[in-house]
Amino acid sequence: MSNDLYARHRKVLPDWLALYYDNPLEITHGEGRHVWDAQGNRYLDFFGGILTTMTAHALPEVTKAVSEQAERIIHSSTLYLNRPMVELAERIARLSDIPDARVFFTTSGTEANDTALLLATTYRRSNTVLAMRNSYHGRSFSAVGITGNRGWSPTSLSPLQTLYVHGGVRTRGPYASLSDAEFIAACVEDLEDLLGHTRPPAALIAEPIQGVGGFTSPPDGLYAAFREVLNAHGILWIADEVQTGWGRTGEHFWGWQAHGRSGPPDIVTFAKGVGNGMSIGGVIARAEIMNCLDAHSISTFGGTQITMAAGLANLAYLLEHDLPGNARRVGGLLIERLRAVTAQDPGVREVRGRGLMIGVELTRPGTDRADPGRVAAVLEAARADGLLIGKGGGHDTSALRIAPPLSLTVAEAEEGAAILEGALRSTE
Repeated sequence: MSNDLYARHRKVLPDWLALYYDNPLEITHGEGRHVWDAQGNRYLDFFGGILTTMTAHALPEVTKAVSEQAERIIHSSTLYLNRPMVELAERIARLSDIPDARVFFTTSGTEANDTALLLATTYRRSNTVLAMRNSYHGRSFSAVGITGNRGWSPTSLSPLQTLYVHGGVRTRGPYASLSDAEFIAACVEDLEDLLGHTRPPAALIAEPIQGVGGFTSPPDGLYAAFREVLNAHGILWIADEVQTGWGRTGEHFWGWQAHGRSGPPDIVTFAKGVGNGMSIGGVIARAEIMNCLDAHSISTFGGTQITMAAGLANLAYLLEHDLPGNARRVGGLLIERLRAVTAQDPGVREVRGRGLMIGVELTRPGTDRADPGRVAAVLEAARADGLLIGKGGGHDTSALRIAPPLSLTVAEAEEGAAILEGALRSTE
């Protein structure tokens, strides 16, 4: 059945629509931290639909909220008052730490970042944008135009002038050998030099931890130091929290809070896990920025009642059960376990991450060259033993991406680490 579905997929869908595995997987249902395929095989899910099933598969509280909302009304558009949308916006505005925050809902992280770019360029009257090397911000024309990862940038055409800044990757590049303090100072000096050679940019957009880039990040405080420079020039800071938001990193509710010394961002974008699989994205910004547009707009599907009901139920569950704290505790154990089991593997360059957002970078032994072939082999071996993980990385796909639902138990973390250890050993 899967082979037949794959043939049908290839016939009607784009060739560039990426699929994992030599024999692609059809997932039919899930529960908790597990999913099942069409052949009845059970897998421990360490990728959560690309960090989107954030809480748990088939979470009863979310399922109930969606079902009850569907019985009333599913959709009406933003042309009408929408109680669930207002309630979720109120809650997110309070959690954002942005003063006088306004929230606009979209259907994806791509659309959220696209909206943030529209706001920033309109507010600043500039189409120049600063972005980080190795970054990824979505699939739309403008989001691709600022993406700093060649593997996910299919065109150099763009409505924006994009300038790329150092700092998103701590252990590679010209400043890798410096101490954290020296690294930050060098990146800030580079930013100041860059600003001396260009027209005033609208904004810097940055992921606190780069997702598609392989879960890489700068030292804590880099973006706070950047913010001081940006403020001096009137440049906005957009934090792309599509993958890091809602407590994924364990230590903070938002990824930007590791860089919060200079205050919150001007704009925050979010998506992925807030709906626990339902299609929700959005933008948070100060009122003067959000309200800078001088034409009418709506969102047909952004903020629709059924997704807002899911978001309210999921966010309530996450906070009431302190899942960010669970991500910190269980994620910390998982990171240390993975570091222990990979310590003697010459092809493992680094185990990095925070909370339940963990990257394992693979390189050819004795070099810093990416080893995408082994990454693919590890994914296959892990699947064969019942574990689903992701992959990513800059220059070439060189990192395993591990991001289970935030309700992961210690026993499940141990089970996943053991399977991954076996997959790594079988591919050495």
